[in-house]
Amino acid sequence: MMQVNLQLLARCYLSNSQPYSAYYILKGSKTPQSRYLFAFSCFKLDLLGEAESALLSTEESVEQVPGGAAGHYLLGLIYRYAGRKISSIQQFRMALSCDPLCWEAYAELCSLGAAEDASMVFGNVAAQRLQKTNVSQRINFSEGETRDHLIDSDKVSKDTSVWQTEHVSGENQQDLKAKQLGAEIPPDSDKQCNGSSHINGWDLKTPSPVLTQVLDAPPPMLYKNMRRPEVEGLMSVHGESRRKFMSEEESLEAPEESGRRRSARIAARRKIPLFHSYGKDSHVLHHSPSESNGVPSLSSMIGKCRIQSSKEATTSGQSIGDTGSSVDDEQNSNPRGSSPDPFSLMSGVSEVLNLLKILGNGHRHLLMYNCQEALLIYQKLSEKQYNTHWVLMQVGKAYVELQDYFNADSVFTLAHQKSPYALEGMDTYSTVLYHLKEEMRLGYLAQELIAVDRLSPESWCASGNYYSLRKDHEAALKMFRRAIQLNDRFTYAHTLCGHELAALEDFEEAERCYRKALSIDTRHYNAWYGLGMTYLHQEKFEFAQHQFQLALQINPRSSVIMCYFGIALHESKRNDEALKMMEKAIVADARNPLSKYFKANILADLGDYHRALEVLEELRDSAPHESSVHALLGKIYKEVKLYDKAVLNFGTALDLNPSPSDTVKIKAFMERLAVPNELETEEDL
Repeated sequence: MMQVNLQLLARCYLSNSQPYSAYYILKGSKTPQSRYLFAFSCFKLDLLGEAESALLSTEESVEQVPGGAAGHYLLGLIYRYAGRKISSIQQFRMALSCDPLCWEAYAELCSLGAAEDASMVFGNVAAQRLQKTNVSQRINFSEGETRDHLIDSDKVSKDTSVWQTEHVSGENQQDLKAKQLGAEIPPDSDKQCNGSSHINGWDLKTPSPVLTQVLDAPPPMLYKNMRRPEVEGLMSVHGESRRKFMSEEESLEAPEESGRRRSARIAARRKIPLFHSYGKDSHVLHHSPSESNGVPSLSSMIGKCRIQSSKEATTSGQSIGDTGSSVDDEQNSNPRGSSPDPFSLMSGVSEVLNLLKILGNGHRHLLMYNCQEALLIYQKLSEKQYNTHWVLMQVGKAYVELQDYFNADSVFTLAHQKSPYALEGMDTYSTVLYHLKEEMRLGYLAQELIAVDRLSPESWCASGNYYSLRKDHEAALKMFRRAIQLNDRFTYAHTLCGHELAALEDFEEAERCYRKALSIDTRHYNAWYGLGMTYLHQEKFEFAQHQFQLALQINPRSSVIMCYFGIALHESKRNDEALKMMEKAIVADARNPLSKYFKANILADLGDYHRALEVLEELRDSAPHESSVHALLGKIYKEVKLYDKAVLNFGTALDLNPSPSDTVKIKAFMERLAVPNELETEEDL
């Protein structure tokens, strides 16, 4: 009983973002449930060594991690943030083998670049495993119903005469619930037993002992200026006291409702999981002790999903809403707690697996930066599923990687309108508005997000992007550091800090921020790109080339990285390789003006002015408001002695409000022209 209370208190602390409190009350606990919660508390406190020791505290094998699939998933996260990538991948795959519906494990494999095709992960093998689990759970369900039916009939025969004779005055309904709470806790609930129905030391037939009664208990009565009646015999479990508690409670209910409520309570007791969600890490805590083998109750899983599948994602032509039944539907259709229809249950499982195939393949292609393929896969979803917040976030991120910021803006705007309270992906949305230079909208978004949740790092990243757009790099840096304080594992905030420090020319601190981001996620190519830009500004061209090459290995379709990689090659006098890289960047994204501009710049440095002019004139037609393009045109016209065109392009560049440094350079070129004297010399000749 003490361990159960500690676990309940620890879950309350974790739900209230107080992992340090849960850490201290669970330290030294030996039961599997407590070890799992203690490991999760250590993970939240970044005590990765203690978390691993808690999950593997004995000489058990790795397959006997407490919590089943959830335990393997948590251990995978621990290994990932400890830099043990291979072990992390192994644990995530074990979590999927225990529970094929463990989506978060597959998402982590995608982020590590080690995910298999979703049709294999959520295919026939997963369906067969879930079917076997369904059969075993139905057998346990039937045996439990038979035992409970015998207990009910025996208790009714014994307690018929007790209803009206054993009412104790002075006890209210809350006291009766408290007595029943203590009475129905099995004395050996924390013992580990051996047998075919026991996995990892937890009894698969034993329901969670306390949660049902807690959920059924009425709100506490108020006691103002008076002494609360004492409760005696709170932990009595045998004899007349147990019958007395039950009879007093049932006397408060209508006789015709007592049977229905007990059957509903029994059914609910078998479906309520032990571990509940804790904010953003809710995917970690979702298994009960009876699910320690890694597979949750299928009927409750289908009931919780409530997702409508599209015709493309189905094989039976029915929606999940029709085949998957919730817990409430099962109780209404089967008032005595009979087992669900196996055909409808497996049909619902098939619908869920088919849906996960589409979502999984789209997510995998997106994190492999095959963005066009990801967009095509997400289009297979029905309109209702496509317009969910999560899918719209994925589509918006795909457009961002394609540098199609206008389409990304429309998608993110739709997602934010549908779910204004959801903050996931809003940091990327603010980056889109930053690139579009939508200062007013970005400021409004930042204020709105902070009003929704001041403790979310996404909110402060949006504020930082707003100040960065206004060239207030000091204020932006404060916002990004505030985001890091709220979540030290928020990779993007570290990268944005590095960008601001690089803008302030504090390259040493910028490099430290980029390194920190890479220690969290080695596949965060933006940090590798930031390191390359830092070395490029410091004229460490060999180091810059190495960083850009690593970034391209992760995202081989980024034309921006190719452009700056080509610049680093050009500065190292590797001009042929630089031109090839620029051509590759143009092929990757013909709409990107950087690749054409840098190609013309390299050609001009090599003295091939005619080819450079061809590239720049084509670029001027597609980007007429870029001052740098006109400035480079003026420089090349000066070299080929077309001074009138040079003056015209220099003047146009100044009219387009270039940066202060570019303005100084353009005026210097114009002063060296001495156009009138040279024109007179040409006329005399």
